[in-house]
Amino acid sequence: MSKIQGTSLYLECNGGISGDMTVAALLDLGADAEVLQKVLESIPAKGFRTEISRVKKAGIDCSDFRVILDEACENHDHDMEYLHGHEAGQAHSHNHHEHHHGHSHEHFHEHNDEHSHEHGHAHEHEHTHEHAQGHLHRGIKEITDILNQTEMSPQSRETALRIFDILAEAEAKAHAVPKEQVHFHEVGAIDSIVDIVAAAVCLDNLSVKEVIITELCEGKGTVRCQHGILPVPVPATANILEASGIPLHIMECNGEFVTPTGAAIAAAIRTSGKLPERFIIRKTGFGAGKREYERPSILRAMLIEDADHEKDEIIKLETNVDDCTGEVLGYTMEKLFEAGAKDVHYTPVYMKKNRPGWQLNVICDKEQVSLMEEIIFKHTTTIGIRKIRCNRTVLKRENRMVDTPFGRVQVKMCHTPDGLRGYPEYESVAAICREKDLSFSEVYHKIEECIK
Repeated sequence: MSKIQGTSLYLECNGGISGDMTVAALLDLGADAEVLQKVLESIPAKGFRTEISRVKKAGIDCSDFRVILDEACENHDHDMEYLHGHEAGQAHSHNHHEHHHGHSHEHFHEHNDEHSHEHGHAHEHEHTHEHAQGHLHRGIKEITDILNQTEMSPQSRETALRIFDILAEAEAKAHAVPKEQVHFHEVGAIDSIVDIVAAAVCLDNLSVKEVIITELCEGKGTVRCQHGILPVPVPATANILEASGIPLHIMECNGEFVTPTGAAIAAAIRTSGKLPERFIIRKTGFGAGKREYERPSILRAMLIEDADHEKDEIIKLETNVDDCTGEVLGYTMEKLFEAGAKDVHYTPVYMKKNRPGWQLNVICDKEQVSLMEEIIFKHTTTIGIRKIRCNRTVLKRENRMVDTPFGRVQVKMCHTPDGLRGYPEYESVAAICREKDLSFSEVYHKIEECIK
């Protein structure tokens, strides 16, 4: 399946978010399952296998990603009676035919419920001996070693490490221990490692650069874990939301819809909390959760594209100078462009006492302001710079290579309301003119004909 380029990922978390739901939704969007499987097979850990299938939740066809643990490692994540008490188990039992049991909200629990609650209810350092049930525990260092040995792209590994770091920070705060002393139950760690690696690989495979998450929707009530009954959202999830600033919406239904692993994934990959005013949906994917609540646990993922254009904020720097030579100003322009200025130009002006001078204008991103000011102060005689914050509207654009009589040439394609518009890149045209000894306009127009 070909990838959809130039799009943003919107995760609509109205039905919550967990690790397995995220993976399933990304697979439904078109992430390559074979690529994912090869990476998962390289994880240096035992006791699990994975399964990708189709299930129905509330009548909606969804992708389902399951981490199936060895029998000795199975947990209570889908056991509604265990999680919420006997009454809850009876209330939800009639819905069990709608889903497969298996991987779920990947919780790091002291007992084996990575599903039960990724609430990495971590053990303190001195508890790294075997659990009463015979299971070992892994710390963040051991998990990092596993991720570093897994055969995945640098980008996906970086994402996975960031997710685990967010989880460890949240668990450390919940248990009042240093992050290095946070230890996850072996089973929970395996389950979460698989979920987190899979989510990172699928995200990288889709070539998504921007991820929009407006809010996370969570239920009410309590949920059982190894340490007892915890309020929803559990402490680890609450800590992640506090640190990340992601808005939380509490729904009028009981249940844990946002797991710590789901919250950590959201915090690690979210780049924006605001949707475009108008956008085009290019593709939609649905990821199924495993628990059965009054409100179906479904994560909807969309690849979207701004319907018209992009809006962003830039900074305009300007200053007047009347005692700089043309050579100084020309060199300053070179340095500004080298530093990443979007545009630099000079305008002739008359200054005080009718002195002819120049107004220097620099357009740059707000992150570049300090660097641009440093260059201007260093290379000109100015003693003051004005800063103007501007909103601008720009057409979406992309670079392409097109076949021409001169060979393959780079062009810039802009998305306009009337369709695509192409422009030959100056350097490509100039290089052909030098090589062929042709006029610029002749080469430019011939390339234009090839774009059409």
